[in-house]
Amino acid sequence: MTILSGDCFFSTFKKVPSCCPTKVYNFVTLLYTHASLPLHFTLKPVFPPPKNKQTLKRKSQVVINLVLVLIGVFFCIEAETIKEDKHTLLQFVSNISHSHSLNWSPTLSICTKWTGVQCDSHNSSVIGLYLAATDLRGHLELSTIARLTNLRFLSLSSNNISGPFPSSLQALKNLTELRLDLNEFSGPLPSDFSSWEHLRVLDLSHNRFNGSIPSSFEKLTQLHSLNLSSNKFSGEIPNLHIPGLKLLNIAHNNLTGTVPKSLQRFPLSAFVGNNLAHVPSSSLRRQTKHHHNHIVLGVALSTCFALLSLVAILLVIIRNREMQRRSTEDKPSKRRKDSDPNLGGGDNKIVFFQGKNLVFDLEDLLRASAEVLGKGPFGTTYKVDLEDSTTIVVKRIKEVCVPQREFEQQIEHLGNIKHENVATLRGYFYSKDEKLVVYDYCEHGSLSSLLHGQRCDWETRLKMVYGTAKGVAHIHSQSGGGRLVHGNIKSSNVFLNAKGYGSISGAGMATLMHSLPRNAFGYRAPEITDTRKGTQPSDVYSFGVLIFEVLIGKSEVGNLVRWVNSVVREEWTGEVFDEELMRCTQVEEEMVVMLQIGMVCTAKLPEKRPNMNEVVRMVEEIRPEKLVSGNRSEVSTGSTPIGSVSGSPYIL
Repeated sequence: MTILSGDCFFSTFKKVPSCCPTKVYNFVTLLYTHASLPLHFTLKPVFPPPKNKQTLKRKSQVVINLVLVLIGVFFCIEAETIKEDKHTLLQFVSNISHSHSLNWSPTLSICTKWTGVQCDSHNSSVIGLYLAATDLRGHLELSTIARLTNLRFLSLSSNNISGPFPSSLQALKNLTELRLDLNEFSGPLPSDFSSWEHLRVLDLSHNRFNGSIPSSFEKLTQLHSLNLSSNKFSGEIPNLHIPGLKLLNIAHNNLTGTVPKSLQRFPLSAFVGNNLAHVPSSSLRRQTKHHHNHIVLGVALSTCFALLSLVAILLVIIRNREMQRRSTEDKPSKRRKDSDPNLGGGDNKIVFFQGKNLVFDLEDLLRASAEVLGKGPFGTTYKVDLEDSTTIVVKRIKEVCVPQREFEQQIEHLGNIKHENVATLRGYFYSKDEKLVVYDYCEHGSLSSLLHGQRCDWETRLKMVYGTAKGVAHIHSQSGGGRLVHGNIKSSNVFLNAKGYGSISGAGMATLMHSLPRNAFGYRAPEITDTRKGTQPSDVYSFGVLIFEVLIGKSEVGNLVRWVNSVVREEWTGEVFDEELMRCTQVEEEMVVMLQIGMVCTAKLPEKRPNMNEVVRMVEEIRPEKLVSGNRSEVSTGSTPIGSVSGSPYIL
């Protein structure tokens, strides 16, 4: 070692990084090496007592140079870190032998161009990897990712990655969020999780993990959310004392025993689908006490509402009887062929389905007053007031591309679907020039009108999504569960039923029409080029877009999926939600879960999307007791009216 004067203070014989000047690196190396030496040892040779003004001036210049050197060293170290992170991720992706959707290239900027990569504010290191639904599969060398020492967020959700739990990731000491859900991981979990002292979110759901739940989870003192549902965990539930834990889900495993006292504060839905001896009564009492005041208030309001409804029904009955009496006096009564559901003669025949008590023909429709409710690519929808005071919805279909026999078979099939979350098809009319389908009408409104025409709270949106999911799942279960699809899921085809839940309309109609242009709307799955050839996975994709529309409240859905994924990737999740919803902070966790369901449904590959029964179960888990009890899945015994408030869209 040699002590010099001027711009170069020290020199050593060590390797110099390519990004740093030799003098800078040598200086830092010496400071590090001799940090423990006495202060006078380093200061005395370098800064002797000043003897004149020239010496003092020279000393000031040296201090300024020293500060500039330290600033340069700081940026050199940052540049070296991001360079190492880029090399690490390139090595990771080079070990993937199958096709994937990652665009990681040495020529692109890692912080601004690489898919799923998030850097810190200085673009000096990688802090987040969001690789959900990126077509990763099989056994991957995840130990490479463990070299990203500054990584805080890691999401590998909705892929097909297999193998044991990646214990190498425990080297990521700064990790705050780990999501491995919806993969094929298997085997037991490590016994020790204490290395992740900053971890807040851990999601291992929907895999094939087995063995017992480690008691070392208790050492994750910062843990906020723990999801181990839909695995094969067995044994008893450990007693986890984690005061900050807000969300817990260990449902649908093979757990036995009882729920420990420390976890009895969580809802019963967190433990369903196991072999537990009994449900803790303390949880039930807590929930009952929590909702007692609401129940009392609800009973009082329900009683008042029932009385008012009874009075209103009596007034309507009296009014209808008076109008029928006047109609009978003013014109001759017309003979009704109640024994034959196909009324009219020749080309005026309207076919009604069994169990539907409407009686009218084409001449009645032509004489009735009609109001245009909406126009869509498949035709025009009218509100029709018949002479006997019955109000119906008639959809006039254009550009039918199938022959009459196929049209009638499809409509007959759709007319036999009976479910409280599927709009009831009353009848149809077919001729060379006119094709009509008939539905009930009600004044509860469409989801589109509620989202974009007036205020719509989270409770209403949640029930609309849940009811729609149930309806689409029922449609998919028809004809052996593999052939019938909806084909045109969108907010203007979802209506509020009598219970306040979503009811889906227009099922199966897309298969009868000419295919829409590819850019007609943003609900269509990327693999669908012909709307007549929709699939059940493409229905799931459309339902995912519907979820995004419900959360965001925007009517333009053209690039909604891409926008949502980019916002979530940048960790700006709060920017996704409608301002109207953000006023209710107590439901933010439920909205985040719904957003995750939408992202799973809109996975790029069809085989990565859940089926609609799985989607129903996911939505139920948001608020299981209230959703399930309020919207039973029994087949409806009567017709389910659909409709819209005046002026809102009925678009086929």
